[in-house]
Order: sequence, then structure tokens, then C-alpha cells
Amino acid sequence: MVHFFLSPAIRTEIREFTRLTIPLASAQVAQAATGFVDTVMMGWLGQEVLAGGALAAATFGMLLISATGLITGVSPLVAEAYGAANPKRIQQLAYQGLWLTGLVSLPVMLLLSQMGWLLPYLGQATAIAHLAESYLKVMVWGFFPALLFALLKNVVSSLSEPRPIFVIVAIGSGFNAIANYILGFGALGLPGFGLTGIAVASALTHWGMAASLLLFTFWQPRLKTYRLFSQFQPLSLKYLHELFSLGLPIGVAFALEVGLFTATTYLMGLLGTEVLAAHQVVFQTIVVIFMVPLGMSFATTIRVGLWSGQQQPAGVRRAAYVGMALGGIFMTLMAIALLAFPTLVIRLYLDVQQPANAKVVSLAASMLGIAAISQILDGVQTTAAGALRGLKDTRIPMALSFFAFWGVGLASGYYLGFHAGWSGVGLWVGQCLGVATAAGAFIWRFYWLINHPQSPCAEKPSGPRG
Repeated sequence: MVHFFLSPAIRTEIREFTRLTIPLASAQVAQAATGFVDTVMMGWLGQEVLAGGALAAATFGMLLISATGLITGVSPLVAEAYGAANPKRIQQLAYQGLWLTGLVSLPVMLLLSQMGWLLPYLGQATAIAHLAESYLKVMVWGFFPALLFALLKNVVSSLSEPRPIFVIVAIGSGFNAIANYILGFGALGLPGFGLTGIAVASALTHWGMAASLLLFTFWQPRLKTYRLFSQFQPLSLKYLHELFSLGLPIGVAFALEVGLFTATTYLMGLLGTEVLAAHQVVFQTIVVIFMVPLGMSFATTIRVGLWSGQQQPAGVRRAAYVGMALGGIFMTLMAIALLAFPTLVIRLYLDVQQPANAKVVSLAASMLGIAAISQILDGVQTTAAGALRGLKDTRIPMALSFFAFWGVGLASGYYLGFHAGWSGVGLWVGQCLGVATAAGAFIWRFYWLINHPQSPCAEKPSGPRG
């Protein structure tokens, strides 16, 4: 019935948004399924392995998401050039994005290789740090292909060719699950390598997905016309500066958001192995669900950037509000499901009938209730951030991210967890407050940009009143 109350323009926007979102969000979910399967199989190896693997996976994920932010500036720029019908600029942006991917990967890989001896200095137990090191020593070699895949996904989806992304990630996730079991537990005549085997499987998966998507850019007829990577281009400081100027604030904003959750994971480790294991059950579940609104945020960035390139401010408004509304609706449904069936979720990771797991199960159930509520706000804030990226507005959102996620989220979580005696539940309440603050701040920023003539964005076609 709602369909009849929507204008034709909004219905068209929803259709185009959905056409982008379904493959992008599906690809994000399938990609997150790699970490989900890793975590499930870590749990099969025991609570301590789950805690150590959780620490390592959170560290790798934080650095990957932050680095992905640095190259995400490619997406709105390519979408804008696509909307303006400028194939030469698309080619240049894609290739310089490849250079940026390599330059960003090198220092991050060096940091990952040294995390083993850094973790004890961050308050983590020696046994947990040793397990995390065994995972990260292998996963460091999967970082570059994971970041390369993120770049290629941004370019391909900004050119309205997102469907093969899902196919590639789905196949990769299936391979990862099978390889995890073979290498982690032993099969087909191979011994079980435990946590190290799980890391090997994940690194191989990242390489396979990156190679497949790169080959697709050479094979797909419409993408072949852009000659994205077929012709060598030297490093261009001009383009690198443009990409980095736009991508650095996005990367910092991503780092601040995911850093809140990673810092919380480290703080959970200070509260004990059982608290950390319970947190990982909830966190990994939330990560998988969050991939859908994250895919929506990428679609919002592309749609807003496309309308901006076509100099259609009314389209900019429409694309942003459609993205925010659908993001909030989807996460509301997910929150209801999590609140209704918490035991089913926990049972995926742990044997809830096992007396040794009783405390972890109880803690996870409490944390899951808080996390479910925060999901509604998370769906809105991430799509609102996507709309701001589409307007190429990144610096103010970076400052807002710092205030919301660290000034409010981490500070309140630390107080509630360690001083108010709420333990892990208090840390999750803090995260919820941080997400709520970010949602309000990003919506306010977007509204201000499109309604105030003195705004820098309002001087451009994408910014004025629609």
C-alpha cells in the first residue's frame, strides 16, 4: 500500500537504489561471512582460541576498514565522472587508486607483522597475544589483496556494474568455509593447523577474490571500453593528492568508528577471557548484519555522486533520504529478530548446554540485547555518512565521528564498564550512545549542507535546495 503514496520520482529512486544495494550489500554480507565462519570455527577450537582469534580478527578488520576508507574517495569521484560522461577521468582515477592501494598497504602490513609483541603492552594476556600473533603473521599477506578488492569494488559499482561482485564474494566465502575446515581441523590427508590454518584459508580467499574481480574488469564488454588497468600510468601527484585529500578524512572517520569497537574489544580483554569471548559472539553477529546498511551507504554515495555529476540537487536530496530511510527500516527488522531469538544466535558459536560455557552464554545474551537496539541507529548513521561522502563532504564528518565515537561512545563505555560496575554490558551501552550521537550529527550535517546558501556544498550543483 505504501507504494501508492510515493511519488514516481521516489519510486524510481528506490528501484535504482535497490538495484545497486542488493549486489553491494550481498557482497558485503558474503565478505563478512568469511570472518563469521572464522569465528565459528575458532569457537570449535575452544574459548581461549576464540578470544585470541577475536583479538587478531578485530585488529586486522580495524586496519582494513581504515585503509579502505583511504581509497573510498575513488567511489564518489568515479560516480561523479560517470554522471558527467567523462571516461578519461574515470580511467585516470581508477589507475591512480591502484597506486594508492599499494602505497597504503605497505605500512599497514608492516604494522600487522609487529602486532605480536605489541599486544602484551596493550594489556592482553600472554597466551591470548601468542594465539593472535599466529593468526596475524599469516593474515598480513592477505591485506593487500583485501584492499585491492575494496578498490575494484568501488570502481566497478560506481560504474553501475555491481552484480558480479556478489557472485565473486559468494564463491570466495564458500571456498573459505571449506578451506577453513580442511586446514584448521585436518581433512583430505592434511593435519589440522588450528588458528594458523584458518588464517591461511582466509588469506587465500582474499587473493582469489581480488584476482577474479580484476579479471572481470578486463573481460566485461562495457568496462573494457574504459581501459581501466590495461595501460600503464605513472604515479600522478595531482590525482593522488585529490584522492588522498578526499579519502584521508573518510579513512580517519572509518578508523574512528571501527576503532571504537576495536578499542572496546581490547577493553573486554582486560575484563577476562569469558567477557572477551562473549563480546566476540555478539560483535561478529553485529558485523555480519551491519554489512547490509554498509552496502546501502555505498549505494547512497554512488547515487548522490551521480546526481551531483548531473547537476541535479533534487536528485541528491531524494537519493540521500531514500538511503537513510531504508537503512533504518532494515535495521529495525534486524533488531526485532535479535531481541526475539538471542539463544539461537549464541548457539551458532557455543554449546549453550555445556556448563563450562554458562557464564559466556549469559554475558552474550545481555550484550546482544543492547547491541540489537543500537542497530536501528547504526543503519541511519552509516547511510547518512554515505550521503555526505557523495557530496564530497568528508572533513567535518571526520570531526563529528571523533566526537561521537570517542568523545561519547568510548568515554561513556569506559566509565560504565570499569567505574559503574556494568562490565562488558557497560562497554556495549557506550557503543550504543556513540552510534546514536553519530546518527544525529550526520543527519544534521546533511540537512545543513543542502539548506544553507553559505555552505561550500551549496555553491555547487549538488548542494543548493532541490
